[in-house]
Amino acid sequence: MCGRFVLDRRMTDLVALFDIDVLGNLLPDPSWNIAPTQPIAVVIDSLPRATPDDEYPEPVRRVEAARWGLVPGWAKDPKAGPPLFNARSEDVASKPSFEVAVQRRRAVIPASGYYEWKVVDGTKVAHYVSLPGEELLLFAGLYDWWRNPAAADDDPDRWMLSATILTRQASGPVASIHDRMPVFLDADLVEEWLDPQAEGSQDLIDEVAFGAEAVAERAQFHEVGADVGSVQNNGPELVAQVP
Repeated sequence: MCGRFVLDRRMTDLVALFDIDVLGNLLPDPSWNIAPTQPIAVVIDSLPRATPDDEYPEPVRRVEAARWGLVPGWAKDPKAGPPLFNARSEDVASKPSFEVAVQRRRAVIPASGYYEWKVVDGTKVAHYVSLPGEELLLFAGLYDWWRNPAAADDDPDRWMLSATILTRQASGPVASIHDRMPVFLDADLVEEWLDPQAEGSQDLIDEVAFGAEAVAERAQFHEVGADVGSVQNNGPELVAQVP
């Protein structure tokens, strides 16, 4: 699973990396302890409103702020039930909460790394997982829009964007920490994954989940301190290796 992660880049740093066309509003600041229900950065491709001359309009690539914990568009209350911050890739396309998102609302969630806890002699020990150098991890994610039925049409909070991170059985070095891991999106699959004109399916999910194995082989990890366990703590010292 993935219950805490890090993105230590500013949103403007993502523009060139992802060829972003539009920067959204209220984008999150760098954080070393992102927890469920907090805002996260999501990269999505959306289709502009078509004109008579645009038979195949070009997608617009955006980076937006989203609540970490997907709220299906049909939900009556976004606070009902636990936050859907992870979704099992093995059967996600058949789940009512994610079915529409799989078909046409897929996202890339960039991360500098993430935390995972390994049980050692009955005690949970925190580890930080990342890629070598400054390379970002790209989590395969899903997003949805929820409309607040009590909000007026001109209320800026009428719509809420939310997202979840796909997970799969762990492989590579990280399998020694936990039996689950995020679906690491291979860079070669980003365009196919984000394409809003292609209807997604379980086959697409399986393809990107399989591609995650090659990325997982390059992952590295080290033990970090227990301070990461509290969402009140935040700073680069959280990812420092325990001597």
